[in-house]
Amino acid sequence: MKTPLQRIRAGLSWAALVLAVAYGGYVWFGYSWSEALWMLAVTISTVGYGEHSQHGTAFQLFTVGVIVFGLTAVAYTFGGLVQMVVEGELTRTLGKRRQMEKLKQLRDHVIVCGFGRIGKTIAGSLTKQDRPFVVIEQDEKLAEEAVEHHYLCVEGDATQDELLLLAGIERARSIITALSSDAANVFITLTAREMNPQVFIVARAENLSTERKLRAAGANRVVMPARIGAHIMERLITRPNTADFLELVAESSFGDIEMDEIDVPRKSPITGKQLAEVTMFREHRLLVVGVKQADGEMTFNPPTHHRFEQGQVLIVMGHSQDIRRFRDRLGFVYDGGEAADATESGEPAD
Repeated sequence: MKTPLQRIRAGLSWAALVLAVAYGGYVWFGYSWSEALWMLAVTISTVGYGEHSQHGTAFQLFTVGVIVFGLTAVAYTFGGLVQMVVEGELTRTLGKRRQMEKLKQLRDHVIVCGFGRIGKTIAGSLTKQDRPFVVIEQDEKLAEEAVEHHYLCVEGDATQDELLLLAGIERARSIITALSSDAANVFITLTAREMNPQVFIVARAENLSTERKLRAAGANRVVMPARIGAHIMERLITRPNTADFLELVAESSFGDIEMDEIDVPRKSPITGKQLAEVTMFREHRLLVVGVKQADGEMTFNPPTHHRFEQGQVLIVMGHSQDIRRFRDRLGFVYDGGEAADATESGEPAD
């Protein structure tokens, strides 16, 4: 079955062929170029010539053919136009309805304001990590590009309260405002913090003076791409090997090595134990880079006598599959009732 655009192209080609043949035929029957053009117009438009025709049989049959084929070509082309309009409107309507349903179902998701160079990179990373997110983009072409990547996207100005509400700011876990305008990022931060006091806000800043304003507006983290880029360039000159290592980890180009953070659950094989006593890290080939205490203090390269407690966050490095298995193992012990009881009784949970 042809698409509407294919139907339109075929119809126009067929109509052009009919017009060319008809014009040549009328000239062959002895009409001048102006008379032939007039005959073509009144025939295709079905205006007609009168009740009776004084022309011969061959001329009449030729004119009948022009009318039939001409009207067929016009009807076929017009049908393609109608199909394209109807299907396009229907697709857009159904697409918007599906999008609204998905937006209503979002919980603990990430809102990405801006789908520029930074926003695209963020969206790609969130997709790899299977994190639910929605993009807010004002530029129509960029919004269409986000939809082409099968991202959930809301087209409009992220500084508008209605757009943030539509994106589910009240149910969101975090929001990233990555617009190129510092003023817009400050405004979005203020609005988001007012709508959801618990949301975690990461804001982009281009100027040093904006960093203080963003923190005052309620941003949890402020990222300055220019400063980060400068640090990386400096490290490439002064410490090139460490820079290469950090780039490998950040880009996941060294196999599938990555850094991740894992909360220490209340009931798990590691809770209450010292680092030297936990064999799970060696079993899953994970390196404990640091531990963030419940009060926010960060301990890098924790000693072997460090004791893991509930509320701590582990910063680990390893293969993504190993990290996932380690996380699932802790989640199984924590979420499964029988497994949790087995752990408390001293029996192995797995």
